[in-house]
Amino acid sequence: MRPENQSSVSQFLLLGLPIPPGQQSVFFTLFLGMYLTTVLGNLLIILLIRLDSRLHTPMYFFLSHLAFSDISLSSVTVPKMLMNMQTRQQSISYVGCISQMYFFILFVGLDNYLLAVMAYDRYVAICHPLHYTTIMREGPCVLLVAGSWILSCLHDLLHTLLLVRLSFVANNIISHFFCDFAALLKLSCSDIFLNELVLFTEGGMIFFLTFGVILGSYIRIGTIILRVPSTKRLFKAFSTCGSHLSVVSLYYGTAAGVYFFSSSWGSKDIIASVMYTVVTPMLNPFIYSLRNRDIKQAFELSPEEKPEEMDNSLEQKVSEVTNDELR
Repeated sequence: MRPENQSSVSQFLLLGLPIPPGQQSVFFTLFLGMYLTTVLGNLLIILLIRLDSRLHTPMYFFLSHLAFSDISLSSVTVPKMLMNMQTRQQSISYVGCISQMYFFILFVGLDNYLLAVMAYDRYVAICHPLHYTTIMREGPCVLLVAGSWILSCLHDLLHTLLLVRLSFVANNIISHFFCDFAALLKLSCSDIFLNELVLFTEGGMIFFLTFGVILGSYIRIGTIILRVPSTKRLFKAFSTCGSHLSVVSLYYGTAAGVYFFSSSWGSKDIIASVMYTVVTPMLNPFIYSLRNRDIKQAFELSPEEKPEEMDNSLEQKVSEVTNDELR
């Protein structure tokens, strides 16, 4: 392949979702409603955390960044998909496609890191309640979030730089509703061995690192709880970890369905991708609001009715229960 032929494709065609033409308007309305729910729900979570002093704790600090990441993840893919469904124009420029892929990988990676950080936060709250305020100070929490952003950007930049060196000459049709990294690799007429090698080594290491932190945290939490089992302790642990565990199960469950149990990019895989990129960010605010007493109380009470003391904070509740049982 001669140098002047590299990356000669000026645009790609996104085939979109396998929806019959007569049902396009129905699905357009459905996905528009889901996207607006995602944006408004996550924005509401962020505003509640910022305005309610009772929610100024590490867990909700991490949750606010997760909510922002979910808004961004949906905004990277859904508006373009909706525009294509409405205008019937499926083209996307080469620069636009690479940019969409860049930000998609960025916020997917950020979600992974934030979920791992939140699992560590729950581990400290339950397993080391007396030292929680010392370990999870404001400085370390900011560093954990900043580190998540930096590592996500570096991971994203590596794969993007490796992709832009490839050639896209003959085929420019993407059988998907967004510029997915794996779909773009299949279109390239260049040697993609290095891309696949980095994907499975560096990407695999990051996945198992973040998932290992989550799994290890919950194994340790379960060990501590079952060491001296009691109904009260199990209830408190479930109220502390239930929302995060539900989000983790939904996130990694749909991701596994897309990237590990599919043999080709067909209609079933695209539907699974919709679950992963559209449905999951929409459900996260409902999971945290319906299963979290602090969030529900923030909805119910006005600022004047909120107590100044932080006696009802989640970490202090866990600490009180743990101390009572240790005695």
